[in-house]
Amino acid sequence: MTKFSLLLMAAAVSSAQDATADLNRQVVELRDLVLKLETRLDDLEKRSASPPGAVAVATPSTKEALIPSPPPASPGLFENTTINFLFDGYYGFNFNSPIGRTNLLRAYDVSSNSFSLNQADVVIENAVDPGAGKHFGARLDLQFGQATQTLQGNVANEPRPDIYRNVFQAYGTFATKKFTVDFGKWSSSIGLEGNYTQDQINYSRSYLFDFLPFYHMGARAAYKVNDALTVNYWIDNGTQQTEAFNNFKDQLFGIAGQPRKNFSWTVNYYLGQEHPDVIYFPYSNPPGLPTIQGESFEPIVPAPKGKTHIFDSYATWDATKRLTLAFEADYVIERLQTNSAPVHVDGGAFYARYQLTPKLAVAGRAEYLSDRGGLYSGATQALKETTLTSDYRAANGFIVRLEWRRDFSNQPFFLTDVLGLRSKQQTTATVGVVWWFGKKTGPW
Repeated sequence: MTKFSLLLMAAAVSSAQDATADLNRQVVELRDLVLKLETRLDDLEKRSASPPGAVAVATPSTKEALIPSPPPASPGLFENTTINFLFDGYYGFNFNSPIGRTNLLRAYDVSSNSFSLNQADVVIENAVDPGAGKHFGARLDLQFGQATQTLQGNVANEPRPDIYRNVFQAYGTFATKKFTVDFGKWSSSIGLEGNYTQDQINYSRSYLFDFLPFYHMGARAAYKVNDALTVNYWIDNGTQQTEAFNNFKDQLFGIAGQPRKNFSWTVNYYLGQEHPDVIYFPYSNPPGLPTIQGESFEPIVPAPKGKTHIFDSYATWDATKRLTLAFEADYVIERLQTNSAPVHVDGGAFYARYQLTPKLAVAGRAEYLSDRGGLYSGATQALKETTLTSDYRAANGFIVRLEWRRDFSNQPFFLTDVLGLRSKQQTTATVGVVWWFGKKTGPW
């Protein structure tokens, strides 16, 4: 064998050895990769079997352990809280040109030939959400303007209205999916109409709204029997009584039904005793009498214990996507003493609203009220009114309403431009501007 042949044989052996070593190295690397993949697969299986809310952390030995995740951070002060603002102003003209520029029997649009601030409101609400586990909430409605005089300006209703005048509502709430209870001062849901103009069909309010209770102070509860029926119960100081002026506690029993998605019906019975058992002396201090924050009083003997009964029913029907119809009927009977002759107020109202375009709607209201004994107006009379309203939604949260209204009576009652001369009617034209903003959804 030549030297050259030996060299070729040695090269072949070396090449084979190198190839074998390279193959062995690849096998080792492949085996290591398979082991790593098996380890990763085991880790993923452990994670998928871990309890919800747990996270994996690496230990110094590179093995993974499971520990509970930290609790979520508590919500901030204003989380889930809405702060909402409303401006409601108007200019009204009374064709009777009454002395003093006063529109009689109006709840809010009380001024004639005057640019007027009906109400300015701040509504702060932390609403409950039982479905999300939030069972406690609260609401505060601060109100300023002419409407405060209507809502809480009569010492015949409570001894010290001025100290509560700007607090329209203030209450706390506890709720579950079926049961809700509020404690504090809340807006009355007796009657179809409410306080905030943007949620009403017309700009002006009806006689019935002006007559029926505006608010109550106490506790109210609602139990949702099912999606179509809710039962309500209240116990409170009285009608328009933040502070009680007698020892009787009024009560309401009511049902709110929605047998169809486009139809709702509410029926209420309210039992009250709406007469004070003391006489107040807000501007004097007769000696020897007890006082409450500087106001003297003495008992009425015998104390009036006659009851007030309110039977209230109203319904709303969305007849089509554009047409809404509503009606209200009320009967109220009141006695001074249990054996006194009663005074009565009964009446009803019919409403219709039609959405002409997405921004423009027209609405009407026709109403009748019988005031026997002057419980509402101070005179025995039969009252009627018809109202036509156009509603233009100029922008989201901004509406302009033009309204024509005529009030009738079978007695000369309404003011004129001659002192002492009364008329059986008054006609008004009103422009109302309502602007509101905030994150609160639905009716206020």
